[in-house]
Amino acid sequence: MTGLVADIGGTNTRVALAEGPRVAADSMMRFHNADHDGPSDILAAYLARHGAPRITQACVALAGPVRDGSGRLTNRGWIINEQGIAKVTGATQVKLLNDLQAQGHALDHLARAGLIEVLDGPELPRATRLVIGLGTGVNTSVVHRHGRGLLVTAAEAGHASLPASDEDDLSLARFAAGADGFASIEDLLSGRGIEKIHAWVTGRAGMPRQMTAGDILAAGNDDADDPAVTETLRIYTRLLGRIAGDLALHHLPFGGIFLVGGVARAMTPHLARLGLAAHFRAKGRFSPLMREFAIRTVVDDYAALSGCAGYLARPA
Repeated sequence: MTGLVADIGGTNTRVALAEGPRVAADSMMRFHNADHDGPSDILAAYLARHGAPRITQACVALAGPVRDGSGRLTNRGWIINEQGIAKVTGATQVKLLNDLQAQGHALDHLARAGLIEVLDGPELPRATRLVIGLGTGVNTSVVHRHGRGLLVTAAEAGHASLPASDEDDLSLARFAAGADGFASIEDLLSGRGIEKIHAWVTGRAGMPRQMTAGDILAAGNDDADDPAVTETLRIYTRLLGRIAGDLALHHLPFGGIFLVGGVARAMTPHLARLGLAAHFRAKGRFSPLMREFAIRTVVDDYAALSGCAGYLARPA
């Protein structure tokens, strides 16, 4: 049976064909969402470019909440449902997942070379695992072993309240908040969050500058020291460590924490030198426990497609 798998993010959509749990590498394509009217337009364009293959199954991952087979892309407003996927693909078996759920289903299909170690820790592959997505948006998923298969939870954790522990945190949260005065985790840990942190750092220094997240991260890789960029990445690392540590205590992921998404991959080279371990493990009398949680970054940009294929091929 030929399956169609897709990962619809806030900025890009990735699509491929799958046979069982295996994604056909030569079928993978990426589409820039701004160039298309919606998900159906992208899926139709993909199928046309591949000669209109007969699709029997389809699994689509969406960067937004999914309920009763329907979901809305949080950072673009597109709406997609399983009936619409079936109509455009011809598939008789269709599943719509939250994108972090797809990343959770992908973990068992990732090659070791597709992971970068961020923090060392024990490996307990049958224990609970936590996925943290850092990209255009921010979200989490928890992966539990359940009989022969997996139970992978959905969430919208990036829209929880941003933690603040001192006056600088409060000042940054107020700066990041929208018109409603609410500051979420996503407001600072997403790509646009890096831009907000940098704007706050430079504004507070009396030299306000506007830079894109890509330019900030590129400058962080440069040998030339830019104090504002360094401070931006340091603040980001501190927030990520604190929030990831809180999530670890919520879920006890002894099977590991996995960072996914474009921002996660771009930040990974900076995390060790900017003190992620100290911020992640700063949990008072529970600090020793925090050494039991390994953190790795998933470098495979198409991992969610493997998760979708794995979901379609899962045991009944």
